[in-house]
Amino acid sequence: MQPRISMITLGVRDLKRSIAFYKALGFPELEQESDDVAFFPLNGTWLGLYGHDALAEDAAIAPAGSGFRGVSLAHNVDSEEKVDAVIAEAVAAGATVQKQAEKVFWGGYSGYIADPDGHLWEIAYNPFAWVGPKDED
Repeated sequence: MQPRISMITLGVRDLKRSIAFYKALGFPELEQESDDVAFFPLNGTWLGLYGHDALAEDAAIAPAGSGFRGVSLAHNVDSEEKVDAVIAEAVAAGATVQKQAEKVFWGGYSGYIADPDGHLWEIAYNPFAWVGPKDED
């Protein structure tokens, strides 16, 4: 197996609400012919949104369960100020702040938000390992 992630799929309760949330954050939606799934092209991977229960069925697991799922996604930016700005943008789009941004033990600056379905996103500035183009604006 090659070390890469081709797609991240999130199980969501309300597909239209989740599409609106991610579009409000600037994720570019692909055109698709199904009302059951949405795809957003990212830099080097894809984000898929699919019905929560349908995704559980596809994976042959029970859809029941809540709380911490043992996973968070990360979005790194190139400054502490951008962390605060992205968190504010996400909250305006419907996210919930799980942890206010702060200086963290490893020397960076980060906070956590949850999307409308509770999927955790860490918004972070890592001064030691920026891997991407300079953010615009």
